[in-house]
Amino acid sequence: MKILISNDDGYQSEGIKILTQYLSKDHKVIVVAPSENKSAASSSLTLDKPLKPKKIDTNIYSIDATPSDCVHLALCGFLEDEFDLVVTGINFGPNLGDDVIYSGTVAGAIEGRFLGLPSIAVSLASWEGKNFDTAGRVVSQVVNQIHTSQLSHDTVLNVNVPDVPYEDIQGFQTTRLGKRHMSELSTQDKEDPSLYWIGENGKEADNGVGTDFHAIANNYVSVTPLQIDLTKYNEIDTVSEWLQELS
Repeated sequence: MKILISNDDGYQSEGIKILTQYLSKDHKVIVVAPSENKSAASSSLTLDKPLKPKKIDTNIYSIDATPSDCVHLALCGFLEDEFDLVVTGINFGPNLGDDVIYSGTVAGAIEGRFLGLPSIAVSLASWEGKNFDTAGRVVSQVVNQIHTSQLSHDTVLNVNVPDVPYEDIQGFQTTRLGKRHMSELSTQDKEDPSLYWIGENGKEADNGVGTDFHAIANNYVSVTPLQIDLTKYNEIDTVSEWLQELS
């Protein structure tokens, strides 16, 4: 297969280098990734200025842009290659529960799916970052078997890997997204009180059996199928009845 690789930690991050190393053993890979860290960029596209890809090495390009920008450009005119798969990561840190709303890594995979390709987002689910090789081996397993799946056209796989040696991985679990408590309060900058720092993610709230949080806590690889359609279908009738009252 020919695989497009991107991330939100930047093209020089350890995670994307490990991902490239493992996937290039069996596939042709091309990296198009941000020139610097773009974490929490979500699905933003840069529309107020042109973007300039920079060739770093053979099949490695960086762009001063978001992950969604990178995937979009790679698939829509910058490269002539025809890809079979988009893989984003290996993200430094978890993308569990509500994190997927903000994650640039997940957004890059979503952009790939928007543009018609099966897509996988991969994260090493801790802030210690000790076992990127474990995640590399896991994603290689997933990618090498992706052709056997019967996934629908609009599915994105969100894969979180425990930050443990590969031998300690207990297996794979299909999971749903858990939920976090409200984020921590924003704080004033110590040197300039007129500036504020966004608060940290909230602690785990819904982390029971079946969630991605629970799988990671028990050293299982969490694989969550994500859908792009955000419509809340069970509320359509309720909203329709309410709107009739406004007429």
